[in-house]
Order: sequence, then C-alpha cells, then structure tokens
Amino acid sequence: MISQNNSAVKKPKGLPADKFNALIIDSIQDIKGKNIVLLDLRHLHDAPTDFFIICEGDSNVQVRSIADNIKKRLYEEMDILPNHIEGQQKSLWVLVDYFTVVVHVFYRETREFYELEDLWGDAIFTEFQNLN
Repeated sequence: MISQNNSAVKKPKGLPADKFNALIIDSIQDIKGKNIVLLDLRHLHDAPTDFFIICEGDSNVQVRSIADNIKKRLYEEMDILPNHIEGQQKSLWVLVDYFTVVVHVFYRETREFYELEDLWGDAIFTEFQNLN
C-alpha cells in the first residue's frame, strides 16, 4: 500500500497533459475498466480542473482495483501521489484527484444515476475502446 503524505505530493503541473492522461487511461485499461471517457474542460471558465477521466467497473472490487492501480502506477512511474482520494470504502464512485486531472471510477449503476458526462456536456469528449 502506498502511503499518502501530502507534504510529499507533487502536482502534475509541468508534465505534458497527454502523457499524464495516457498513463491514467493505460492504468484503467490494465484492470479492464470500461467506457473510458476523457473530458477536456480547459476551455470552460467555471471548470474545477483541466480534465476529467471517467470510467466504470463491473464490481466494487474492480472499481477499487482500478483506483488503486492508477495511484500505484502514477507513483511508480512519475513519482506523483494524488492530492485526495474519496469513496474507496464502498467503491461505488471513487474519485482520485491529481489537481489538473480528476479521475472518476464508477460502479456502472452509480455512473448511470449521476450522469456526470451530462453535467459537463460542453466539454470536449474523447472516448476510448474497451479492451477485452
């Protein structure tokens, strides 16, 4: 388990956004996360971050595993820890906050209920293929 000490947290600023986002998406695909969508929010003046990455898992265990893999790989490969993680206990919606990128890992039914993509419909969407 990776310990999170906020004094050691590095912000991903200065890293190329495409490289950072690609590693997150690859980390999701490692655990067979589905329906991955990248929302580019940079052109929206009221956006809370630059990017949302949204995906889903078929079970609470898979949702938690996806979030854990993102955290693990970004730490191991880029020496970056998230600023904040929320929702791991029930793992219906785990939010992993990296300041400029916020990752939302949903249980399928929870994603359908909250319709996060609809709330940010003005974003620029990029969808990724599901891996088998």
